[in-house]
Amino acid sequence: MIEAPTSLPQPDEGAAGATRLTGYAHGGGCACKIPPGELEDVVRSLIGQPGADVLVGLDSGDDAAAVLVHEDLAVLSTADFFTPVVDDAFDWGRIAAANALSDIYAMGGRPIMAVNLVGWPRGVLPPELMAEVLRGGLSVAAEAGCPVIGGHSIDDPEPKYGMAVTGVAPPDRLLRNDAAEPGLPITLTKPIGVGLLNNRHKQTGEVFAEAVATMAALNRDAAQAAVAAGVQAATDVTGFGLLGHLYKMCRASTVGAVIDLTAVPLIDGARQALRDGFVSGGTRRNLDWVRPHLRPASGVSEDDLLLLADAQTSGGLLVVGEVPGYPVIGHTTAGGGIEVR
Repeated sequence: MIEAPTSLPQPDEGAAGATRLTGYAHGGGCACKIPPGELEDVVRSLIGQPGADVLVGLDSGDDAAAVLVHEDLAVLSTADFFTPVVDDAFDWGRIAAANALSDIYAMGGRPIMAVNLVGWPRGVLPPELMAEVLRGGLSVAAEAGCPVIGGHSIDDPEPKYGMAVTGVAPPDRLLRNDAAEPGLPITLTKPIGVGLLNNRHKQTGEVFAEAVATMAALNRDAAQAAVAAGVQAATDVTGFGLLGHLYKMCRASTVGAVIDLTAVPLIDGARQALRDGFVSGGTRRNLDWVRPHLRPASGVSEDDLLLLADAQTSGGLLVVGEVPGYPVIGHTTAGGGIEVR
């Protein structure tokens, strides 16, 4: 068990920056996800498990499972972990925790408890560095008001960190993948493009403070605003990219979508990183998976589609409905497929 005290050991000054954590991983962050099509083939036999109390299972590809435990209470459960997305151990912990908590927020829920999930190469990376990762995760969980109680660790050639999170929500206020309706605006609550900057960081060591801040930011406020606005359908944008997660929602809800390319917010430096070739393999696989369902307008380039397919880590919420304070990037339609204009 990994205990999570309120105060974890502090490494010596400079220790966290002396080791390039991303150099110990074959990929980084949610770009390490198993490709969506391949993953769906693997879990297909698990879909449709019986149980009247199962409100949300694998069938619609939602962010978390939801089980009814009382007429006015649903319990949500999720787990998320990944390899280092940045070299700073504390920041990696913050980002991984925000990413795991996001699955609860994407369902319209409130996280109430988390446990750590750690893979660590003993004898290669010092335990003090692992403590710094845990301290980062604990800091974001504390911001969310979510206690972190224990966890599980293994000796692993590749460092990995994340959390399993339990949350709660009113069963009639859940945000779901299969509840989108045609004719509604589509809102995105964080800019995209962090996958490109993360890949650049891994290759060059350049640090992008805005990307770190974006990934470490909780989706709590956006989720609360969405629920307050009466929204029914949402997901978060992570390793399958904006296009991949939008396609999953459209497919589950049997609707189509139109995306206004100029309205999609981009993080500073994303287009430059794209021009310089810092496109992850995960991003290309995302685009290949969703391409048969795309209808790009004549002025939409391959680079534009790669941006929309960029494998995000701890991205924002993709909401069918208008959420005050966040940009509308398109709308749903009665037809199938995704049109990009």
